[in-house]
Amino acid sequence: MPINDPWFEVYRVAPGTFAIYEPHQAEETISYLIVGTKQAVIFDTGMGIGSISKVTRQLTAKPVVVLNSHTHNDHVGGNAEFAFIYGMDTAFTRKNARGSLADAQAEIAADQICGSLPPGFSTKAYATKPWKISRFIEDGFTINLGGSRKLEVIATPGHTPDAIALIDRENGLLFTGDTYYPAPIWLYRPETDMDAYVASAKKLAALAPQVKLVLGAHNVPVAQPDVLPKLVDAIQAVRSGKGEVKAAGAGKAMHTFQDFKFLLAAPSKGLD
Repeated sequence: MPINDPWFEVYRVAPGTFAIYEPHQAEETISYLIVGTKQAVIFDTGMGIGSISKVTRQLTAKPVVVLNSHTHNDHVGGNAEFAFIYGMDTAFTRKNARGSLADAQAEIAADQICGSLPPGFSTKAYATKPWKISRFIEDGFTINLGGSRKLEVIATPGHTPDAIALIDRENGLLFTGDTYYPAPIWLYRPETDMDAYVASAKKLAALAPQVKLVLGAHNVPVAQPDVLPKLVDAIQAVRSGKGEVKAAGAGKAMHTFQDFKFLLAAPSKGLD
């Protein structure tokens, strides 16, 4: 889709559904604008390096509300640009709504940026700005976008305590956030709960027969629904000691099983 901002690329992945991609930062975060007849949801707001609200205004004139797949800084960077923000009712969400300097600065290290930062962007001033939670929500909450289009929140804790997926049952779309995307899935941070992650992966896999497209939050927007039961098999295999394991920096290990990679906390004894 043609837009007037070189920091972003936009793809129409389904009717009224746009993947807003940030290709010039290593994590390649993808936010989704989901448009109904009355309003729209922006599912994640990206890095906050470019102005995502300016992009949404080029794509729709409908009111846009924010819902985050989770509140790591690369998914809430543009939250402060919007007036209305839904938030999961967790302490993790409240903490991250205060903003962050250190996490944001790590995202713009020299080895994290490919290409040019936006004109006028200040690396020294870059931080995830504080944002206000307008309404707390929970598992099963439904947003009516108008017409027959509704989005249902599915709690998927594991990657973070406040992780969610969204399902658009009418159109067969499942937005998985960081529970699944086609690249190494990060599961090493202190807030990660591996038992909860496996349970959430199973919850999403059970939805596969209802889904036409799986839409993850990094790297490549579109996957087929059969990836979901394969994800469950892969993470369970890794946890049982199967697959290849390699050190991946201080305190981290990359586990590979079939087509899946998981970045986990390294055992305390370390890896060769």
